[in-house]
Amino acid sequence: MPAKTAPVKPRPRKRTTKHPSEPVLPAELREVLESLERLRRLNLPEEDGEPLETDYHRVQIALLDEVVRQHLGDTNDYFCGGNMFIYYSYEQALEVIGYVKERKPPQPRYKGPDFCLVKGVDGTKPRGKWEVWEEGGRYPDLIVEITSSSTEKKDKEENPKFYATVFHTPEYFWYDPFKGELRGYRLVGSEYELIVPNEQGWLWSQVLGAYVGLWDGVWQGRRYRWVRLYDAEGRLVPTQAERERQRAEQERQRAEQERQRAEQAEAELERLKAKLRELGVEL
Repeated sequence: MPAKTAPVKPRPRKRTTKHPSEPVLPAELREVLESLERLRRLNLPEEDGEPLETDYHRVQIALLDEVVRQHLGDTNDYFCGGNMFIYYSYEQALEVIGYVKERKPPQPRYKGPDFCLVKGVDGTKPRGKWEVWEEGGRYPDLIVEITSSSTEKKDKEENPKFYATVFHTPEYFWYDPFKGELRGYRLVGSEYELIVPNEQGWLWSQVLGAYVGLWDGVWQGRRYRWVRLYDAEGRLVPTQAERERQRAEQERQRAEQERQRAEQAEAELERLKAKLRELGVEL
């Protein structure tokens, strides 16, 4: 008869308790955090390898960037972006990645504007692209597009609806350099209204506190009609080089005025000396 073995007592199951510091997240918040993590894992392109439309585009964007900075001043509470990708959703980011890296059709619904300004952000932060979810949900406060033959319909017809309803950008401007047309829109409610030009054809920007207008002249060795800024008194906002030339010219004029005053004073002194000699007074 086999020996009896003692019955094995089942081990008590460990009760799992949730740590008080680990609250259960609502499903909606958990979904948002998961989406944000997916976005952060994406390797987002900063350029698509395609050149700007024309040399004028490249130089105009650089000029606009400079005069906006000259007007707003050397502060750190705004950011200017030129020809920069703006990512605003997971689906749009995947479209850009597919198009840039693999040239998968169709083209993405949106990549980025020619020029944009975002106020109230850290302007010293290095950025190769604008990721809305990494910027506290901030979109541009002002956008400028320079139209071309390939972007005219999008810039003039599609972008006003897109920037008003998706970005809620307070002001949008476009310039057609081939037709010499400049238009501006201001967000009123959820729709854009055209900005009425003044007598000079300039458009007042509440975001900038300046007029957006056209200027015929030479910049960087190129003579074109450029998009420039004019201050509230109607004075052209100068570039840094123009400002330095203005200062140099003012110094030259002051020096010339001092030279003329000195010559006049010397001439007057000689006249008085001559008069005294006529009276028999020798100095």
